[in-house]
Amino acid sequence: MIYRFITIEGNIGAGKTTLAKMLGDHLHARLMLEQFADNPFLPRFYENPRQYAFPLELFFLAERYQQMKNMFSRPDLFTDLLISDYLLVKSLLFARINLSDDEYHLFHRLFDIIHTQVPQPDLLIFLYAPVARLQQNIRKRNRSYEQHISDEYLFRIQEMYVQFIRQQTLPTLMIDVSEADFEHQPEQFQQIVQALQCEYEPGVHYLSL
Repeated sequence: MIYRFITIEGNIGAGKTTLAKMLGDHLHARLMLEQFADNPFLPRFYENPRQYAFPLELFFLAERYQQMKNMFSRPDLFTDLLISDYLLVKSLLFARINLSDDEYHLFHRLFDIIHTQVPQPDLLIFLYAPVARLQQNIRKRNRSYEQHISDEYLFRIQEMYVQFIRQQTLPTLMIDVSEADFEHQPEQFQQIVQALQCEYEPGVHYLSL
């Protein structure tokens, strides 16, 4: 494997954690998975976004930073590949959507301090799916606090990610999973594994399953 740190990103319900776990098993990699269930503000945020957005995003930022700091301070002697199901900058992207301008500017200052202290991935995988497919996946996994996420909210997240990807310079593999089921279609998963054998230049590269 030519990469040592691979990050998988995408909208809510795109399949990030599923793919991270599958690649981790297949490539015998260490996994760094987001502990979203530990955030006590998450269910409350979906009930009252205005009141709980700031503590929600602060908690996520602190947890993501601490997890990354701990992971990178303890290298594994048996594997040099790490796969994550989140990019730290997602904290900033979600904050831009969920926070007021004043809150966001304060949050951005904190993020700038933290962001320079963690490594960037060698490869970013972005899973793209239309909102209708995301809603289907959200219903399927049946987390109670997610069942009332609006299409509008998912569209805003999608737009924020697309804007970020167009502006950043990380080698990025954008995978169209609109009609995919790599969890149950082995040939699709093998397509992804095969794609990871390529060395990508900075910028966006595309793969359709």
